[in-house]
Amino acid sequence: MFKNGIIRRITISTIALLIFLITYLFPTKIQTNELKQTLTYQDVQKEAIYLIDEENFVSRVDIMLKSQDPLDKIREILAILTLKSQESEYIPTPFSAIIPENTKINNLTLEDGLLKIDFSKEFLNTTIEHERKLIESVVYSLTELEEVQNILIFVDGVQFTELPFSKEKLPTILNKDFGVNKIYEIDSIKDTKKTTIYYGSKAKDVFYYVPITYVSNTNQEKVEIIIEKLKSSPLYESKLISYLNANTEITDYQIKENEIKLSFNKYLLDDLENSNILEEVQYTIFLSLRDTYDIKSVEFTVQNENKNVNLVINSLE
Repeated sequence: MFKNGIIRRITISTIALLIFLITYLFPTKIQTNELKQTLTYQDVQKEAIYLIDEENFVSRVDIMLKSQDPLDKIREILAILTLKSQESEYIPTPFSAIIPENTKINNLTLEDGLLKIDFSKEFLNTTIEHERKLIESVVYSLTELEEVQNILIFVDGVQFTELPFSKEKLPTILNKDFGVNKIYEIDSIKDTKKTTIYYGSKAKDVFYYVPITYVSNTNQEKVEIIIEKLKSSPLYESKLISYLNANTEITDYQIKENEIKLSFNKYLLDDLENSNILEEVQYTIFLSLRDTYDIKSVEFTVQNENKNVNLVINSLE
């Protein structure tokens, strides 16, 4: 009996092994639950648009765009600028868009850097408080694109030549020379000079930049105005920040066609020992010079302990 039990167990084991081998070597078409996952990667890129912050400043905020084609980028930006902040995944809290709701784009063309936009009549449904900021937001957002240098705005086929409430006349061609968040420091309407200066600001853990266009009567070169303004306290009772050390002095500068070269004393540096220039200082100066002079590159040189520190900025990337 014992012998028979052993034989029986060997037989069962052998049969089980044969079944396993047959199943493994000659699989049958048995239906199984198979999970297939397809990952689609969308190529997104960072662009700057100009939204309204809590203090009602037109403010530079980075967003991610999905579009690659220039006209598609423009449509995407305008769509974001038209949405309410609470309805758009693109707009961080607490910023808001400014193009009136239900505004449509009737037509859009881009040729040789000139963008023509024909909005529907809803574009006029703005307020006296926001009518100028509406134009500033659109112009500054779209001229951030390399392909757009100038803009013509139409409403239902008619060129938009004046603001609806104040009746302020608009230039035929709009670009960053229009100014943004304007502040007037003048005692005469003659011989005025516009200088755009970027400050830092922060809201709900979002750091961003705010451009202020100063209109003034002065004989100073604009680069000198920019450095002097950034050294002093920003606007009273605002959250604007300037990171430039008050002891910073510009010792020399050269203004070329697409580039400005600046030389500073050691106080431009955030860390004298390691010769670092604070990122916020780099960008506030770069953006201010870029918009004021329409240049593409800024070179910083700092004399520190008989050693030159050189830094060239071409963009914010």
